[in-house]
Amino acid sequence: MRIGIDIMGGDHAPEKIVQGVLLAKEEIKDKTELVLFGDKKKIENLLSIHNTNKHIFEIVHCNETISMGENAIKGFRNKPNSSISKGFDALKKNHIDGFASAGNSGAMFVGGYYSVKAIEGVLRPTICSVLPKINGGKTLLLDVGANADCKADVLYQFGLLGSLYAKYIFNIKNPNVSLLNLGEEKSKGNLLSQAAYNLMEGTRDYNFIGNIESRDIFDSNTDVIVCDGFTGNIVLKQAEAIYELVKKRNIKDEYFDKFNYERYGGTPIIGLNKAVVIGHGISNQLAIKNMVFLTKNIAESRLSEKIKKHIN
Repeated sequence: MRIGIDIMGGDHAPEKIVQGVLLAKEEIKDKTELVLFGDKKKIENLLSIHNTNKHIFEIVHCNETISMGENAIKGFRNKPNSSISKGFDALKKNHIDGFASAGNSGAMFVGGYYSVKAIEGVLRPTICSVLPKINGGKTLLLDVGANADCKADVLYQFGLLGSLYAKYIFNIKNPNVSLLNLGEEKSKGNLLSQAAYNLMEGTRDYNFIGNIESRDIFDSNTDVIVCDGFTGNIVLKQAEAIYELVKKRNIKDEYFDKFNYERYGGTPIIGLNKAVVIGHGISNQLAIKNMVFLTKNIAESRLSEKIKKHIN
């Protein structure tokens, strides 16, 4: 297993990225190799500062970087020697089994879509996020920003993708899937929600249990919540804001600690032919370490192959 990491992506790159990679390397117990994409001299200097032998990593030199605010499509096309572009080239050629970056999220999505491509039959790849349940479990929310506008069949398929992710990554045998709406009744919501409900009701592809209201997101028996990316991103940012408010008020609470993005490492793009994970732009070394392990976990689960088999 070989996992590629973009060392130049993120607000705290390359220092915190290298530190996170070193933390991951210390905890990896198998023969997984970590391949580092970025400025070779800077990477080697940082490894030297941390008294680490540079030869324990494969370093792919990249003399360009796609900045955080750069246009995603232009950056990916016009900078073939960037760490993101070279990372996806290696992923496409099967030189690595998964690729992760805390850099330009748009460039990561574009890179994944145009290099390793969507699984045949997947209407739109989606990004998801984890929300903690009060009872200690996890809820998967998708989409959270990649697809602001959706049609009913896309939402229907998000239910399938999310269910498969929960099954093979969260190890939930038969995940419950809900549709985020402004009421529990099937007649509630806008035209999109109503049309999606009609498609999802009675499906044999996954265990659809109906609508869920936003007030029940953190206290319900659902494992997967489906919505368009516009709505999902608002929910996600609100959850992040709650966590920041709790921190600012110096409230110590075990449940709210689970809102910390560092615990989850990043956001996977579900529906691509390879494992791709987007880390938070402000990721510190702990978040990067968990980003590496999330990518490794997805690649080892062969999630893409299982999605492909299910759809076909």
